[in-house]
Amino acid sequence: MRQQIFLSASLAGALVLSACAEKADESVERALQEVNVIDESNLNDVMLNVADPNEAVAHFQRTIRNSPDRIELHRGLAHSLTRAKRNTEAAVAWKQVVSMKGASSEDRVHLAGALVRSGEWDQAKAELDKVPPTYETYERYRLEAVVADANKDWKRADSFYEIAVGLTTTPAKIMNNWGYSKLTRGDFTGAERLFGDAIRQDQSLFTAKNNLVLARGAQRNYSLPVIPLKQTERALLLHTLALSAIKQGDVKVGENLLREAIATHPQHFEEAARSLAALENG
Repeated sequence: MRQQIFLSASLAGALVLSACAEKADESVERALQEVNVIDESNLNDVMLNVADPNEAVAHFQRTIRNSPDRIELHRGLAHSLTRAKRNTEAAVAWKQVVSMKGASSEDRVHLAGALVRSGEWDQAKAELDKVPPTYETYERYRLEAVVADANKDWKRADSFYEIAVGLTTTPAKIMNNWGYSKLTRGDFTGAERLFGDAIRQDQSLFTAKNNLVLARGAQRNYSLPVIPLKQTERALLLHTLALSAIKQGDVKVGENLLREAIATHPQHFEEAARSLAALENG
């Protein structure tokens, strides 16, 4: 009898120990899974922010094969393709993202951006039209402006550019884009004003400086604007003004500007020298 009691107690103890061991194993497994998720999340962040974009693409493609239903991995792939300037593939990846559960308005705006970079203007507009009006971000309105520009819908373009400028603390680049839009329409005064505003916001933005000179040249104003310029920048802008003058038939003015550009440049200005030689040779 005493032996039976002892055996029963031993079996019960063994069962308790077994159950405890199983719970311990489960706890360890759960903890390892959590660590793996954290490690993977950190790796994904590194891939998005630091790694070579093509390496990031390969990483997310591998990871998606194991977890095809995780939208954040598809987002990572789409962002990486965008960084790698693989625009057609990026558009396909963003289409996959917006088709998944948990997709957001931000994802759709990213899709529209990929379509713009791929030259798919009509598709980009269609995607932007699906974004609710309550979703108001700089990137959304920047793309709206660019698409309206492509469609020569100037009134909408101006409206969207104005909204985008108000939604960013660094508006220089969008002001430059807006100015270029006005330049292509022939509104040279409006373009000049916007390029000047862009330069005041960011004095290092050489594209805006060059565009400003183009706007002035289109009005036959061949003097450099009063803006901060390095010596090399001054020479390059003089060259731009020279070509603008020549294009409009003011050849002698253009020739003088080319000579000034060559004299101003701290090194040999090959491009300006070739232009001057072409003029001198008739």
